[in-house]
Amino acid sequence: MNDRRRLGIRRLVSMAALAVSALLAVSTVAPLSAQAAADGWWHTSGSRIVAADGTTVTIKAANWFGLETPNCAPHGLWSITLDEGLAQIAAMGFNTVRLPYSNQCLAASPTSSIDASRNPDLVSLTPLQLMDAVIAKARAHGLRVILDRHRIESSGQSELWYTSTYSEKRWIDDWVMLANRYRDDPTVVGADLHNEPHGPACWGCGDASRDWQAAATRAGNALLAANPRLLIIVEGVERQNDASTTWWGGGLRDAGAKPVVLATPNRVVYSPHDYPASVYGQPWFSASNYPTNLPSVWDANWGYLARTGVAPVFVGEFGTKLETTSDAQWLKTLVSYLGANGLSFGYWSFNPNSGDTGGLVADDWKTPQTAKLSALAPLLAGGSATPMPSPTESATRTPSPTPTPSPTPTPTSSPTPTSSPTPTSSPTPTSSPTPTSSPTPTSLPSPDSAPVSATWMLQSAWQGGYVAEFSVSASRAVAGWTISWSSPGATQVVNAWGMSCTVASGSITCTGKDWAGALAAGQSVRVGLQVAAASAPVSPRLTVAGKETRVR
Repeated sequence: MNDRRRLGIRRLVSMAALAVSALLAVSTVAPLSAQAAADGWWHTSGSRIVAADGTTVTIKAANWFGLETPNCAPHGLWSITLDEGLAQIAAMGFNTVRLPYSNQCLAASPTSSIDASRNPDLVSLTPLQLMDAVIAKARAHGLRVILDRHRIESSGQSELWYTSTYSEKRWIDDWVMLANRYRDDPTVVGADLHNEPHGPACWGCGDASRDWQAAATRAGNALLAANPRLLIIVEGVERQNDASTTWWGGGLRDAGAKPVVLATPNRVVYSPHDYPASVYGQPWFSASNYPTNLPSVWDANWGYLARTGVAPVFVGEFGTKLETTSDAQWLKTLVSYLGANGLSFGYWSFNPNSGDTGGLVADDWKTPQTAKLSALAPLLAGGSATPMPSPTESATRTPSPTPTPSPTPTPTSSPTPTSSPTPTSSPTPTSSPTPTSSPTPTSLPSPDSAPVSATWMLQSAWQGGYVAEFSVSASRAVAGWTISWSSPGATQVVNAWGMSCTVASGSITCTGKDWAGALAAGQSVRVGLQVAAASAPVSPRLTVAGKETRVR
């Protein structure tokens, strides 16, 4: 998931010319849609989010992650154009994109995993310029954007809003920079201050080192001093003052008594996250009256804020693979609860490569997940499940997508039984991960006579798992291929893209499938997987085989 190959096409084009075209791309501001122009900036009134003309607004967001990962770019731009993704989000009935980012990416120069043939105007941009481009193109599709400070460093989440190497001041300074950058663009309607405070984070406890309510107040006031028209989105904490625990960022039980009060009124929106039993086995999932008990759980933790008129609620993340009866019950009940209470929401995620939840589109980044969209239909009035063109429907498509993983291992349990997961785009083990940033690919080709060769690239590793990718190339046309390697301690392949994989006796075998199955002569594909394992192999010997296509 770290450094990507530099596409050959980029070497063929003058960097100076690319820089000029990129500057033009991000500096050309598309006009607001008629609806957005009428809505203007949004603010709050009691439990409602309100447009400039006084009408009530419901935020219907899709999360599109990647700008917070080592790629520093929204994922999927190896398979689709930015316009295609945003057009599909809008067609589904969403009106907003929640855009995660990391502070590390804001300061970075390169991005990676963007296909230059699909997105030639994006490949030379810095991550910050790419954020500009996403916002400009979202505007053109009638979508608003909520910026989500998802991570400090791209390798993983932090419990608090600062770390020993990244101060609170820098957190606030980066937010103020963004507030000033988009000060005159109501496309950027909100700032989600910090994703999923958890662990020691408390609400109104008075300890400046971990009091999230106080920190959110400081940051919110700083942002509003730069742009007084922003919505300030404040998530909850994991551990609440009555000793109850819930999802990371999901606990707002104490916000009613100790609200975030900002110098500019009518700006605070509270934002819990909520997930089903397949993501983590919270105790309410095993209650005898499940799922009818869920509304009372939600009401106690955050729903009461809207019901009593304290502030609007935006459920910024919820999602599921929708593979179990329990998950289907959870989603149906949550959709009903959100609709009945008029709450705003952000579905996690548009991306198909979220390990715990999957996405709204299939692995090709085009085919709609119709079962999920049908379940969400009561909230997405007017949306549609229009599939994007398949690769075979466009002669301009290159045949080798380069997917990037978004692993989300099942969270290890913390001292309390309800520690919640991070259903996002990087592993979040209880011990600090040790990502292998900027790995040097270990090329281990198959014998010269073999039609297929592969290169191993370890993307990240942590205590309990790893993510690896392969560049698979065919010298002659093949109908299929397999890769095997030794991975001692491997217990499960959590997620894979472009392959189906099995684990047996400390070895992993993967077979190409879907878009990465049959390969033409000279074709290369980028595939990968997430493995649950005690440790990651560094440079394993690969056994690669290809089934040649016979000409009859």
